[in-house]
Amino acid sequence: MNSDVFDWADIRVFLAVLRHGSTLAAARALDIAQPTVARRIDRFEHSIGLTLFERDTRGFHPTDAARTLLPLAESLEAAATALSLQITDLRQTRPIRLTAFSQNLSGRVLEILDGFHTLHPEITLEFLPSTRPYDLLAGEADVAIRLTRSTPEPNLIQRHVSTAKFAMFAAPSYIAKYGRPKALDNLKGHKFLSFKRDDSPPAFHNWLIERVGPEQITATFSELELAHAALRAGRGIAITNIRLMENDPSVVQCSEPIEELNAEHLILTSPAAYRRPEVKAFIKFFAPRYTALFR
Repeated sequence: MNSDVFDWADIRVFLAVLRHGSTLAAARALDIAQPTVARRIDRFEHSIGLTLFERDTRGFHPTDAARTLLPLAESLEAAATALSLQITDLRQTRPIRLTAFSQNLSGRVLEILDGFHTLHPEITLEFLPSTRPYDLLAGEADVAIRLTRSTPEPNLIQRHVSTAKFAMFAAPSYIAKYGRPKALDNLKGHKFLSFKRDDSPPAFHNWLIERVGPEQITATFSELELAHAALRAGRGIAITNIRLMENDPSVVQCSEPIEELNAEHLILTSPAAYRRPEVKAFIKFFAPRYTALFR
């Protein structure tokens, strides 16, 4: 044997000749020239030191050696096919899973996402609207828009968007009946709506229970949209994001910002997700445009 290394193309030609019985039929099946097929068979036999076919006017007939090698050659063929399919699958663009609080996906944000889709119609986005902090390092999501009062996992790639500020808000109907709180340290005589759920830190709820009696908290919600609906209906005062409510005529800010409730507004992704070309393209397009909305 001249070499222990042979070309996969030789195996492919060997199988085609064995299956079709001649170099001409094999050439047609492989869509290559007949002399090329014959030359590859000769070269393969020479390289491995075996005669694989007996030639006569009726075609190529496999020898015992060829029949012995056939199962192994077919195993190589199956492995090569599986490898090709896996490479194709890895090259295909996977959806980008974007997690954010649903109210972060405002009309202006959706315009940015539409702009990205126009540039990259082949990339799809899968939305995971939730206040739950998905584990990015574990691959639960690819990109997160998150408000956090704790230091993010240091291995995450992060972009600072803004510092989110929170204050007390009430409906005009509530203010007409009960007035506004006199100060953050004097909340007597007022009713409050709280927000608390198992999958997010209870920052608002904890702040309230340290300052008001339990009888003043008239309702605690696990869905922020329901809390805001009760707020607009005048059922009580609620702590909420100043920017989220600044253009809402149905509520009035009735306290200064509560500094201890400030949260960092971040765009986060994992290094593994960022290595995907589609995620990198999304971050580079989305992050500066999204951040500009909060300046």
